[in-house]
Amino acid sequence: MDTLNLYNYSFEKLQALNLSDNTLHFLNTAIWVVILILAFLIIHWVTNKLIINKVVKFILNTKNQIDDFLIKNKTLNHIGSYIPLIVLKIFIPIVFKPFPNTAEVLATIINILMLLAFLRIVHSGFKTAKDVLALKPAFKDKPLNSYLQVIDIVLYFIGGSFIFSIITGTDPKSFFISLGTASAILMLVFKDTILGLVASIQVSTNDSVRVGDWIEMPKHGADGDVIEINLNNIKVQNFDKTITTIPTYLLLSEAFKNWRGMQDAGGRRVKRALNVKISSIRFMTDEEINGLYKIEILKEFIDQRKTEIQQYNEVNQIDVNMPVNGRRMTNVGLFRAYITQYLRHNPNIHSGMTLMVRQLQPTEKGLPLELYMFTNSTVWGEYESIISNIFDHLFAAVKFFDLEIFESPASDDIRQVVNQKP
Repeated sequence: MDTLNLYNYSFEKLQALNLSDNTLHFLNTAIWVVILILAFLIIHWVTNKLIINKVVKFILNTKNQIDDFLIKNKTLNHIGSYIPLIVLKIFIPIVFKPFPNTAEVLATIINILMLLAFLRIVHSGFKTAKDVLALKPAFKDKPLNSYLQVIDIVLYFIGGSFIFSIITGTDPKSFFISLGTASAILMLVFKDTILGLVASIQVSTNDSVRVGDWIEMPKHGADGDVIEINLNNIKVQNFDKTITTIPTYLLLSEAFKNWRGMQDAGGRRVKRALNVKISSIRFMTDEEINGLYKIEILKEFIDQRKTEIQQYNEVNQIDVNMPVNGRRMTNVGLFRAYITQYLRHNPNIHSGMTLMVRQLQPTEKGLPLELYMFTNSTVWGEYESIISNIFDHLFAAVKFFDLEIFESPASDDIRQVVNQKP
């Protein structure tokens, strides 16, 4: 006996109550509504609590990571919500047969709920596909979130069109045709989304930004690692742990600095100077040079330099009794040579990249000796530690060359000068 015959059978049994037909139909429908609700709850419980929960437990015990994404994105739960709606769609026209208007309204609502449930299943399926692709090295740094958002927009657009068609009873094709005439309005409404889509594609194609890159956009307060790239914006976690959100299309219209090249090269540049007090610069005597000869890394340089200077002075018959005649070693020159040799022997300095110690234009703060080099570590903490250790050593070593580092006088220095007795 099918459901419709059961409905008629129950109606015949209720006729023994000697009530009017309208009352009997209402009472019979109320009974079947209760039965329908109970059936819906039972099917929902069986589907979600028994079947899907057991499937979830089975999946969690497997070593395959792909099916775990189905649980994470609730794909199975959305399927479990869809199945009971099928039962309602089948039984509502039968249960509400005496009330066709009510049956039509309820059928429309169920169709909309089924469509929304189906879209959620499709969305979670695409989200699972995105998570699976993110595991592959070729897609790890690609803006998959942007592509997923484009798919979501298309799904919402199609879903909204069909919902409108279900409510109005019109053909979806005519709805799409009418939207074509309003394309200019759509372009205006979705301007940022369209710009973001174009920017995401170009960023991905040109490989200008990846998740994990360190970028700088001072104008927008961004200085840190990219943690997410989606259709509308890029999220940057700054080094102070704040998060800056930048519209994606700004990467095409404004300049930004990407430090990925430095990280890929394996060396980070150091460009820092020591300001030597000019009044402390002088020629070195032979006794002082012999004293510095005890410095291991300077021996070879001193020997070579001595030979060059001696040959030059002899060939040109220089009177060496006058210090400014001919060529002679200076304390700042030896210190510069020492720094160069010290950096070349430092295992933390990249030997395959530029290394030099040069003089810059003297200023009111002394003679800058600039260290231009690259560390062999790009990790921020290690980089800062390497620089600190180098300059700690150089500040301590400068006194052996009878040089002074320039520093502005402090208040105590001025007090001592003022309080000096004549």
